[in-house]
Amino acid sequence: MVRGISRLLKGKETVEGAGVRLSRIFSSDEAILTDPFLLLDHFGSEDPRDYVAGFPWHPHRGIETITYLVDGVVEHEDSLGNKGKITSGEVQWMTAGRGIIHKEMPLAQEHEMRGFQLWMNLPAAEKMIPPKYRDIHAGEIPVITKEYGEVRIISGEFEGTIGAAHDLTSRPRYLDISLNKNSAINLHARAAETVIVYAFEGSIQIGDEDAMISAGTGALLSDGASCVFTAGNVSSRFLFMSASPLHEPIAWRGSIVMNTEQELAQAYKDYYEGLFV
Repeated sequence: MVRGISRLLKGKETVEGAGVRLSRIFSSDEAILTDPFLLLDHFGSEDPRDYVAGFPWHPHRGIETITYLVDGVVEHEDSLGNKGKITSGEVQWMTAGRGIIHKEMPLAQEHEMRGFQLWMNLPAAEKMIPPKYRDIHAGEIPVITKEYGEVRIISGEFEGTIGAAHDLTSRPRYLDISLNKNSAINLHARAAETVIVYAFEGSIQIGDEDAMISAGTGALLSDGASCVFTAGNVSSRFLFMSASPLHEPIAWRGSIVMNTEQELAQAYKDYYEGLFV
């Protein structure tokens, strides 16, 4: 059975951090449906004033954050002592676990800066594991080239090739797919797995749906074993995200996601008492 569109995910203009303008594709309002994915932000602009204020020091607990930079430079630092930068085509994958504090600061550039931040929930049994951080350089990400386009495998598997991020707590499939115009790709999906796509160049048809989703729009897919995507009359590019849902309660405030309000209150108490460092 080919998956169709269960719900369209239209970005909401949002200001985050110290004044970064971005489009929030999904968040807490959709969290039950998008489980185990919590949030997807699309950031980017040709005007540095929209992003250079960045995301100063802030805490996380109970989740993983994945920053995928398509174009630009972002400097980062965290309470584990990691410090550096990622550039175009690179990824920061951070497992917050029991607690981490970090900052991400985009640098001004002449052309458009653009990228994504994806949050994944951690299962209850792993929310308090030790935090860890990894940079994934562009050259580490496998790129599979086919007649229909190319697939960048950030994590998960595609046609027997394992993605760059493979030592993960959660085990999502996270692909950056480019399709040539009027070309199609067919991806397998396990039954009951959550599948989300987000178009950011051109437009794509999903399964047998009549309508196309255009750049800036995402979709939560219905159940089925096959996902078919077809580009329109121009080349198209989209993110493909899939993972098994956790089916656990969510208690979420700010940048911390736990299972109960008591755990959430304890997390913020720990943070203010300096126990995240």
